[in-house]
Amino acid sequence: MATQGLLQNPLLTFVIGGARSGKSRHAQSLARANLAPWVMIATAEALDEEMRERIAGHRRERGDGWITMEAPIDLAGALTEAPAEAPVVIDCLTLWLSNLMLGGHDPDLAVTGLEVALRARRAPTIVVSNEVGLGIVPETPLGRAFRDKAGSLNQRLAARAQHVVFMVAGLPMTVKPT
Repeated sequence: MATQGLLQNPLLTFVIGGARSGKSRHAQSLARANLAPWVMIATAEALDEEMRERIAGHRRERGDGWITMEAPIDLAGALTEAPAEAPVVIDCLTLWLSNLMLGGHDPDLAVTGLEVALRARRAPTIVVSNEVGLGIVPETPLGRAFRDKAGSLNQRLAARAQHVVFMVAGLPMTVKPT
């Protein structure tokens, strides 16, 4: 399954797109281009039965060879604790940002911590995020604040990444080539 070495992939790949656009599946395929084990750092929280079922389904779909770490808040800490040689998929930044904002955490401080952790990585890291700037202006102040923070976060990560992919209907469109 894995044929390429770690050094053949960019260190940071940013995969962005709309909901259900194939971001996670594509990110996992990029990680699988390297030798297992692969690490999934999941930011979702199983707060209800439907979400617990979704999370269980995602774990089944990934299959064997994956180490799953849950990091709804301390994403930088989880990234630092991930095996140094293993490719990592972070899925997803917008859920993480939502968790931070709703939990009363400082998103700017958390993003700075994430950037420090990303700089320290020496194995491929694939970060998944939702594109929030293609829709209507949110109705509520919290919605607008989230959209603004998410847009800034996405811009920061896209600028830092060596490779950026925009997903549309399951199709990857390279925005920033390696």
